[in-house]
Amino acid sequence: MKANENDYKKYSDAIDQMQQGNEAMIDLFNEMEDDRELIGFDEKVVEQIEKAKVKFGDDAVNKKINTVVGEMLSWLDLEDVDLDKGQKDGKTE
Repeated sequence: MKANENDYKKYSDAIDQMQQGNEAMIDLFNEMEDDRELIGFDEKVVEQIEKAKVKFGDDAVNKKINTVVGEMLSWLDLEDVDLDKGQKDGKTE
């Protein structure tokens, strides 16, 4: 394929942009985390949460749920759990 200086510059710029796009996609891929469900709400509970968010707003409902769940979790002895190692007292769960 024959190209003049202008064509060469256009192709060079296009290749650079493709490489930047590929690098951006690789960065996004490398930053991905598993989307794991923390709590498996029943369908009826999900519906009630959705209704509450419509009536009271997302922030208010999120704050209430976090308060209740946080209080319930405070009743549990979780000090010996290491999230980074997935271990409890040195034993894999």
